Formats: sequence, structure tokens, C-alpha cells
Amino acid sequence: MSGPAEEEGRRRWRLLLGGAAEEELDATLTADEVAMDRTLAALYDGGEGEGGTRSRRAGGLGSSAPGVARWLGDIRTYFPTSVVQVMQRDAIDRLQLTSMLLEPELLDSVQPDVHLASTLIGLNRVMPETTRRTARLVVGKVVAEIERRIATRTTAAVNGAVSRADRTRRPRPADIDWPATISANLRNYLPEHRTVVPERLVGYRRASRTVSRDVVVALDQSGSMAESVVYAAVFAATLASLRTVRTSLVVFDTEVVDLTEQLADPVEVLFGCQLGGGTDINRALAYCQSLVTRPEETVLVLISDLFEGGLAEEMLRRVHQLVADGVLVVVLLALADSGAPAYDHEHAAALAALGVPAFACTPDQFPELLAVALSRGDVGLWAETTAREQAAPPG
Repeated sequence: MSGPAEEEGRRRWRLLLGGAAEEELDATLTADEVAMDRTLAALYDGGEGEGGTRSRRAGGLGSSAPGVARWLGDIRTYFPTSVVQVMQRDAIDRLQLTSMLLEPELLDSVQPDVHLASTLIGLNRVMPETTRRTARLVVGKVVAEIERRIATRTTAAVNGAVSRADRTRRPRPADIDWPATISANLRNYLPEHRTVVPERLVGYRRASRTVSRDVVVALDQSGSMAESVVYAAVFAATLASLRTVRTSLVVFDTEVVDLTEQLADPVEVLFGCQLGGGTDINRALAYCQSLVTRPEETVLVLISDLFEGGLAEEMLRRVHQLVADGVLVVVLLALADSGAPAYDHEHAAALAALGVPAFACTPDQFPELLAVALSRGDVGLWAETTAREQAAPPG
């Protein structure tokens, strides 16, 4: 006789392998597991395999919008959000249900996530107006979730970096940071007088009361950058809300569009993007170069897979000139949870030779990266250290 653990294991394998393994495993599913198996079979089981047997988790969700909507409700009932998002992604990508997302009734049933948001943005140009309204609500939910995830950390990291960079030991009286000054002079505490003698004053330059840094984000709209587009738009909108930095957002394919004026509404920014098409990084950098008025106070973040469709040599010369002028250039191959996509290794190596390392960055790492860049730290060293820490075994 088998024990409970073995029976549980057989049921799990039965759910994983599908109906084709039912006889061999001899597993009795509970009522809930039967319902779960039905939802899995709708997506992953389809048609007949060799010898007339059903194929193993091969795909077979129908094309009826009401049927898909019911299925979307079922998977949210039986599976956690992380699994729901994977199954939705499989349904959209593997079963070519993209066109069905143009139906508002179906969108109401979908669990919003970054992958879905990027898909909807890519469909923006072909959506009917009724669907676009629903799509904006779905994308708005994704944006709000990302903002909750990154806004506080980004604000603290950026303001902290700018404050540290703007510290001075000769502040005007009105600009003295008294808590920092007291902390720096605690060794000069006189118990008999119950006071601290401030030998060293800590404060801020008068300029820190206005914009101290310029951040220019150049965002590649090619199809492989879809997830990065969503995250970058939210980060740019968060930065634009801060008084200590002046933020510009430039999106590009073979054309260049400045979306800075729309940064108050990141959903509007996203629907102003047009995913897909060619890539002209050189042209985008030329426009970004025209925005630079204070090179030594400017950070340029280029988010691109570096597959240049324009003048590659001119692109590299332009990066070299920006660096020579004093601009700190950061190149991100991706700003996404999924890691780096395919990218042009030759161009990445050429940029590294110019002192501009190119690497992927997750959204959770980006606030720290930006803080390093704004304080004029060694971005390349930060990237190497972060990569080593991630590769190290836990404990």
C-alpha cells in the first residue's frame, strides 16, 4: 500500500503530465484537482497524438472569446497569481490569442502584469476606441503596481545621492544641515556645558534648493525591449516628480519622439510608444545630445539591445563625445525582471572600451544604480559587484 505522500506525488505528476498519464499513474484526483486539470487541459492538451492517444500537454485552448474569458476566471480560482500570469502568457504567445485582446470583455477577465501591458501597448495602433479605454485601465493597474514597488526606493535613493553630492563644509548659515553637523561633531561634546562645539559645519550648496542633476532617458522601442519600455516609463515618471532632478524621456525606433511633457501620466507615456520597427540609436543620441546643457551634471541612460540600424560608427563616436564632454553615460541592455535579451555583443564591447559598460538591470536594482550614477560613482564597478553577489551561493 502506498502512503499519503506517495499518493500526493502521483496526483501532482498526473496534473503535470495530463490525461495521457492517467492509466499509468493510477492517481485519483480530488474534485478541485479535477477542475484544475480541466483548466490545464484547455490550454496544454489538444488534438490526437500518435496512435490515437491525446498528446501530452500540447495546447488546445479554443478561439471563442466567451470560452477564453471563462477559462481566465477558472485559472484565477485554482492557481496563485504567479502561475496565472505564466498561463496567460502561454495562452497569448503559444496559441496566438493576441487579436482576442482587442475585445473589452476579454480584457476585463485578465490578470494584469507587465507582459500583458507590453502586449497591449504593441496593439495600441490597431485597437478600436472601446477596447483602448479598457486597455488603458488594465495598463493603469500595472503601472500603479510598479509605482508601489519602486517609487519610495527611487525617491530615497535619488534624493540621497543628490544630497550627498551637494554637501559642502562651508555652507551659508541658512543652508546648514544641523542634524548632520551635530553627528559629525559628537566627539567635541562638552559635558560641563551640555553642548557640542561645531568645528566642522555640514550643509548644502545653495543650488541644491533647485534642480541639481539632469537625467535623460533614451528608450529603444524595438519589440525585444517591450518589458523594459513599461518599467522605464514608470521610472521616468517617478523621477519627473522629484524637484532635485530634471528628467527627459526620449523614445525611438527609426524616428525620435520626446515624451517629456507627458511624464505626469505614465499610462499616457506608454500609449505614446510604438513597439516594434527599426532602430536608429545614433539619431536618438544626437537628439539627446541637444538636450544636454550641463554635461558635468547630466546622466544619460540609454536602454537598448544595441542592434543599430543606423550609423554604428557614428553612434560610437557620439557616445565618445558625450563622455568627453563630461556626461555620465549608462547603457542598459534591459530594464526588466527577465534579464538581458539577445543583444549586439560587438557594440557592447566597443562601448566598454569607451568606459561605458553595457549590462542588464532589474527594476529592483535600478534605484541603487541611479544613485551611484548621480553621485558620479563607478557604475561599471557597481555592475560587476552586483553580478558577483547574485552569482554567489546563499549563506
